[in-house]
Amino acid sequence: MADYSKLATDIIAGVGGADNITKVIHCITRLRFTLVNKDKADGEALMKLSAKDVPAVTALYNEKLNQYQVVIGQAVEDVYDAVVAQLGDHVTDKEATAKSVAETSGQGGSKNPFVRAFQVVIGTITGSMIPIIGLLAAGGMINGILNMFVKGNNIFNLIDPKDPTYIIISTMAMAPFYFLPVLVGYTAAKQLGSDPLVVAAVGGVMIAPAIRNIVSLDNPVIVAASKTIKTAAEAIASSGVTAHGANAVANYDASGAVQSWTVTAGSVGKFLGVTFNTSYFGIPVDLPNYAYTIFPIIVAAAIAVPIGKWLKKVLPLALRPIFQPLLTFFVVSSLIILILGPVISTISSGLLKVVDWLLALNLGIAGIIVGGLYQILVIFGLHWLIVPLISQQIASTGESSLNMIVSFTMLAQGAGALAVFFKTRQASLKGLAFPAAISAFCGVTEPAMYGINLKYIRVFIMSSIGAAVGAGIGGFFNLHMYGFSGSLVGFPMFSSTHNPLTGVAQNPNNFLIFWIATAVCVVVSMLLVWFFGFKDSDEIGLGVEKKNVFKDAVSQK
Repeated sequence: MADYSKLATDIIAGVGGADNITKVIHCITRLRFTLVNKDKADGEALMKLSAKDVPAVTALYNEKLNQYQVVIGQAVEDVYDAVVAQLGDHVTDKEATAKSVAETSGQGGSKNPFVRAFQVVIGTITGSMIPIIGLLAAGGMINGILNMFVKGNNIFNLIDPKDPTYIIISTMAMAPFYFLPVLVGYTAAKQLGSDPLVVAAVGGVMIAPAIRNIVSLDNPVIVAASKTIKTAAEAIASSGVTAHGANAVANYDASGAVQSWTVTAGSVGKFLGVTFNTSYFGIPVDLPNYAYTIFPIIVAAAIAVPIGKWLKKVLPLALRPIFQPLLTFFVVSSLIILILGPVISTISSGLLKVVDWLLALNLGIAGIIVGGLYQILVIFGLHWLIVPLISQQIASTGESSLNMIVSFTMLAQGAGALAVFFKTRQASLKGLAFPAAISAFCGVTEPAMYGINLKYIRVFIMSSIGAAVGAGIGGFFNLHMYGFSGSLVGFPMFSSTHNPLTGVAQNPNNFLIFWIATAVCVVVSMLLVWFFGFKDSDEIGLGVEKKNVFKDAVSQK
């Protein structure tokens, strides 16, 4: 863990010193100080601070709560611990901290039951995805860099896609996506309070090869004809496909002899248009492909909470260590396989098809509309409903046109912050704007968004227009994005001319178009901010801050 003692010392001094602090709590991204005299706080000094994992600090006074708030980001708990270590426990309030964290993580908030339920959903998705976003980005970067060296992409042309080294590294890159049910199962369980290892094991069941092979979820099984495999029944028996109604189709050579058999799963029945491809305890089941999915395992983590609590209540203490995880694991796995998994997968797949349909109508127009509006979703935390769809697009098709658009929105927000850096004469704002811009170009836009662009709302608006222009160019010129990482640092995701999953040749000018669209996006965003978006006489606006229900619950993609 990073040492935040120096940052803690500077923050304490920035809010007026230890004698000026009566209480300190934290929420999901902020330290919240109750001060003797708020006028002793030095906001400019605080906004010059930074540390490892804290690229920029933002300070503001919340009059309604009578709190001086210092925005830290994801490292807030570690910084809080360092502050308390220097001040002493007498300034802490565990109950207020717990309430603040719950409210800003989507677990509290509005008294409206519908809004509250929505906040809980957003908070749960957020808390489940944030810990692994870096891993997904890493996988995408590895894949993008690898594809720069693939023969046929006309960049370095060094490695054949059939080479074992390519296959190993490509598998390494896609592993975080493939094992999403396991990874998200663990993080969702920690978020919701169920047993992380039990839920991760449920995720393992969902993608286990033996389960997937029951219905040939990956690929049809090819069985070579031989002296012992002469019939379809013999081919099915040797294929490992154990689904009821499995069938085998003969493949003939030029002489008309059976060369091999293609074995696929059949069905055990149909109901209301749904094909049930296997059975469990004799009950027909529609078993989908759970690799690369997150929603079924998040539901598994949720239902594991009451089951685990009930078992803890009714089981004798001596039996609890074995039978509580055993029964929770078995019951949750069975519920996912029988009912919840198929239903949730059908809904999420339907939503993805709707998104794909909208993008397919005209990608250029979609780029302009979505590119211009996407960061508004980020303000309210709604982008966490989009991130899983991007992961699913990449996993199922090898690319994501939606992520291409999102990438330009991240780039544009960084360009807007960079324009502020060059134009402002305020030293404190310069010190915040430049690292915020660099962070956005590296794919983390929170410092730019919440440190500058939303405070000076016209910077946000002009940057969003620049994003629409960049994404529109990408769409109209058929730009393909083959990975998860975005913004400027995600350039390897655009380097390929072939889809890495299917091997199909696509846009031969893909890399060139990316750089043209990137340059236009940055230039348009900076010019708009320079001439129409910012001047030093602007006052910091708090309108968006007050309306932002989910801001503290989320971190930028």
